[in-house]
Amino acid sequence: MVGQRRFQLDEITVLKAGHVNIRDPDKVEHMLNELVAGGIDKLQLVTDFDYTITKQKLSSGEKILTSFGMFHECKSIPASVLKELEKLFDKYRPIEIDPHMPLDEKIVYMIEWWTKTGELLKGFPLPQEEIAEVAKRFKEGLRDGTHQMFSDLSNLRVPCLVFSAGLGDSVVSVLRQANVMYPNVKVISNFLQYGADGKLNGLQDKMIHTFNKNETALKGTEYYDLVHDRDHVIVMGDSLGDAGMADGIPTSSHVLKIGFLFDHPEQNLPRYMDTFDIVLIDDQTMDVPRAILEMVKNKSHQ
Repeated sequence: MVGQRRFQLDEITVLKAGHVNIRDPDKVEHMLNELVAGGIDKLQLVTDFDYTITKQKLSSGEKILTSFGMFHECKSIPASVLKELEKLFDKYRPIEIDPHMPLDEKIVYMIEWWTKTGELLKGFPLPQEEIAEVAKRFKEGLRDGTHQMFSDLSNLRVPCLVFSAGLGDSVVSVLRQANVMYPNVKVISNFLQYGADGKLNGLQDKMIHTFNKNETALKGTEYYDLVHDRDHVIVMGDSLGDAGMADGIPTSSHVLKIGFLFDHPEQNLPRYMDTFDIVLIDDQTMDVPRAILEMVKNKSHQ
């Protein structure tokens, strides 16, 4: 960065707001300057979907459903299946978010949850239109500024990877209906599988759960080849596991991690600050990532 003006952190207005928490300002300042110096051609965005692209709450107070939650609203799912899915959630969700259980133990339970869910989703018809119908209700639930951010990423040809441990069919449907499923956007998630008879036949084999959401899941894909030399990464997520989504990128020299924290901030903030570079408390916008993208874009266009 010889001969180039460096940004000072306190020049970036959006990072001075009260809800923005940064444990290591020097590290973040250095990282932002590296992202700016690298320019658009080195950049990629890796983001979670549920409560990251979507808001954690609507202004009306209505709760935004997760991608699996949207699926559960489909009228073709038998009541008995929904009941069993609910039981699985009640059993495994507390394990997923238990701060004390070791990761390797959690992973065993997550695989169990995924496998049992897949077994339940078999043998009944479920038209994709039903998923689209439910998704339509939540296309307005994206964070403020999401449409503009995705449009900018598309225009700048910055690859955007949406990593979701939820249901990919719902994720893609919401993104399509919100008109942000641009050619540069790739979704890695759990997708429904259909048998020759047109009935559901569980989930497709590549399992994505909270603790294996990283780019090793991309090996051998076209997207992996596309991003292998883009070693400046902005990672966004709302759970601690999301911070590792860039693990496995072939070369990752600079990974800036942005965490959205909504539930019990006073209790969770210390761990989020240990895990993410920037933690945003109850921020229902894309203002921070958009400001960073703008900084990189402006440098690239000079």
